[in-house]
Amino acid sequence: MTGTSSTGMTRRALLGAFAATAVAAAPTYSKAAGFLRGGGDIRRIKMYSGRTGERIDMIYWIEGKYIKDAVKEVNYFMRDWRTDGVKSMDLRTVDIMAAAHNLLDVNEPYMLLSGYRSPKTNAMLRSRSRGVAKNSLHMKGQAADLRLGSRSVNQMARAAIACHGGGVGRYSGSNFVHMDCGVVRSWGG
Repeated sequence: MTGTSSTGMTRRALLGAFAATAVAAAPTYSKAAGFLRGGGDIRRIKMYSGRTGERIDMIYWIEGKYIKDAVKEVNYFMRDWRTDGVKSMDLRTVDIMAAAHNLLDVNEPYMLLSGYRSPKTNAMLRSRSRGVAKNSLHMKGQAADLRLGSRSVNQMARAAIACHGGGVGRYSGSNFVHMDCGVVRSWGG
């Protein structure tokens, strides 16, 4: 079988057109639950930490319900590794991360650079960099800084922006993207 339809369009071209339409028509976050279910009624998150050596690859949501034990593991994984402080992550951020990962069509896990940050860690980082907000959403468990080796900062940011779920920051010089569930906005280059 050649994969070409009677109209001459390949399966790959058809899927590409569908994906482009899906991204362009992505709903606002208030309707994102339906959008995120678009690939099925399962949400999965794949990450690793270069700091701790830990990896996570798990389904954390099935058919409209978060899986309590999986969410606990995600919270622990996204802890402040400097203080070992754990905070319940805002699952809207995890949903944005998972949706953006799906849009990027990669199997590679995110490298988590920063999830939850304790006030102490945030103050230390702020003293070293102007790019760290005094009232960072990281301290509320509402943000993550992520990297993918197989995708550029711009590709990752475009996927996260297409989710219309919160803030997206491009940090090209440091090769990562910030994703949060705060006000919809974007910055950086």
